[in-house]
Amino acid sequence: MKYLAIDYGQKRAGIAVSDAGGSMAFARTTLDAAPLEVFFRKLLGLIAEEAAESLVLGLPLNLEGGETKSSAGVRAFAAQLRRRTDLPIFLVNEALTSFAAEAELREAGLSPKKRAALLDQQAAAHILQTFLNIPTHERERYEP
Repeated sequence: MKYLAIDYGQKRAGIAVSDAGGSMAFARTTLDAAPLEVFFRKLLGLIAEEAAESLVLGLPLNLEGGETKSSAGVRAFAAQLRRRTDLPIFLVNEALTSFAAEAELREAGLSPKKRAALLDQQAAAHILQTFLNIPTHERERYEP
């Protein structure tokens, strides 16, 4: 099963994809989140281009697993995405993924400018790998 993950934010969305077997995650690209219709056109194009069979959204929860202010925005985005695609949508806790992605990019020796350009897609790869490591029966499917 091929997955496409989205680290959605109000300004940008990082995109990552899995291998065809659904075991490894790879950073793919970063899209501007506005204007919304242009964003969805590009996103749906990527979904088709990658032949994704399921979508994974990072859900920003606090360290205790509770909802945050950003959680509502991601859930609203999930609802908008649901209206545009019939693919299964899964949610996964994205706590600390941006922190881990930033540390990884810094360790790779990238300049601050290059790290900033790659951060969202690298965070999406962390989100997707977290999801892929969850046993299938424990994955949280988005149901509006």
